Amino acid sequence: MSGDATNWENPIASTPEENNKRVVSITEAARLNNVTRQAIYVAIKQRKLRATKDATRWTIDLDDLEEYKKNKYSRKKSTFEGELLFDNSKGFYSINQVAKMLNVPAQKIYYATRVGHLKAYRKGAAWVVQIDEVKGYKESYLDRRTTVGQIVS
Repeated sequence: MSGDATNWENPIASTPEENNKRVVSITEAARLNNVTRQAIYVAIKQRKLRATKDATRWTIDLDDLEEYKKNKYSRKKSTFEGELLFDNSKGFYSINQVAKMLNVPAQKIYYATRVGHLKAYRKGAAWVVQIDEVKGYKESYLDRRTTVGQIVS
């Protein structure tokens, strides 16, 4: 099927070096990336992941899979106006990061921001929380709740 638009490379290796390349199936690629097979298909279709189709089976070179992993979208790499949104080294965290840090559900953090107990800033489509705000919320609301609970017991 050399005229197939989905082929990116000739599936028949022309040199012995190319024959030694390690390739994986879509199922194996999904398992290695901790995603679904559908996510791998979508990445191939969007030309974010290089793959070759012979007759009925897709194969993915491990080097291409590694390149895809490296360039895959991640909230940790998200930027707003040229700066990292969640630059932990500067004290900026996402709602989910704050929830993990405080060992509470993310919905509790969203609720705290909505009622004004925790101050968060909107940057584009994301909520950003500063570490000082997290410390203040922990001392004012989470630690206080524990102290009150201990006195009542």
